[in-house]
Amino acid sequence: MLKNPLSGLISHPINQRRWDNFKKNKRGWYSLWIFLAIFFLTLFSEFVANDKPILVNYNDQFYFPVFQQYSETEFGGEFETEADYRDEYVVELINANGYLIFPPIPFSYNTINYNLSSPAPSPPDSVNWLGTDDQGRDVLARILYGFRISVLFGITLTIFSSIVGVIAGAVQGYYGGKVDLIMQRFIEIWQALPMLFLLIILASIVTPNFWWLLGIMLLFSWMSLVGVVRAEFLRGRNLDYVKAAKALGLNDRTIMVRHILPNAMVSTLTYMPFILTSSITTLTALDFLGFGLPIGNPSLGELIAQGKANLQAPWLGISAFVVLSLMLSLLVFIGEAVRDAFDPRLN
Repeated sequence: MLKNPLSGLISHPINQRRWDNFKKNKRGWYSLWIFLAIFFLTLFSEFVANDKPILVNYNDQFYFPVFQQYSETEFGGEFETEADYRDEYVVELINANGYLIFPPIPFSYNTINYNLSSPAPSPPDSVNWLGTDDQGRDVLARILYGFRISVLFGITLTIFSSIVGVIAGAVQGYYGGKVDLIMQRFIEIWQALPMLFLLIILASIVTPNFWWLLGIMLLFSWMSLVGVVRAEFLRGRNLDYVKAAKALGLNDRTIMVRHILPNAMVSTLTYMPFILTSSITTLTALDFLGFGLPIGNPSLGELIAQGKANLQAPWLGISAFVVLSLMLSLLVFIGEAVRDAFDPRLN
């Protein structure tokens, strides 16, 4: 019978003690579950906030507008274009021979509400729970989609930055000598560059999208782990079991991955939540300055900019502040719990 290697890794005494230490940090433990619950909710934002119905029943047939586009003629209309489910005429056609089920928030991140009771930005009411921005778009819907983009961007950037940083630090620390000297001088020069200014310049040259922005930020974010991994490899390459592995004829790659990297990953994992926090903060700053995601995309930084430009609408700034402070606080608390869990003095 095959044994799951992951179960063996989790059941290892050291890892079990680390997991127990993580759970003892109540602030970090509860923060993890709160953050996962919010993130899980935002992953299904299309089913929570959307101007298209989740389900349409027409003439005893089921339609799913969230997944597929349907023309107005399929519901008895006159136009071959996609049905506008906010149009009263289309709604009456469907209700005459079926029904619609809308999400709890009947607005997507780019839906403009033309039936506002006051000029945009309008204050919170029973329709727009957190009000609208200066273009009449629902603030709560944009927060849901913006939260998802920020976290997914931060996680993706953290993973790629960690991979590049670990590889660079491992090569420096293991080989040492001229390799370490040259790479260290390069990193010192690269770190001295004004990162935010260069990001703004690069983002203004090309039209940034999710992947372009990710690549530009990756140019500077990979250095955060190099020093930690380099120190672990400098120490680990002189240990007796590493020297014995070399004497047995193992190649450098096997020694680095199998014998030294696991020790370096301990310190790497403790840094990753803070790298994630930094990535989200940088993206928010770029969006606030107008050099981040393309105009129209849901963005927490863009919401902050709207709050700054519309001081008469305090709900914009307050909403952005509460969401960002909650997100970053939860991530910092999780990072502190991870750091304590891997603290060798507690293991």
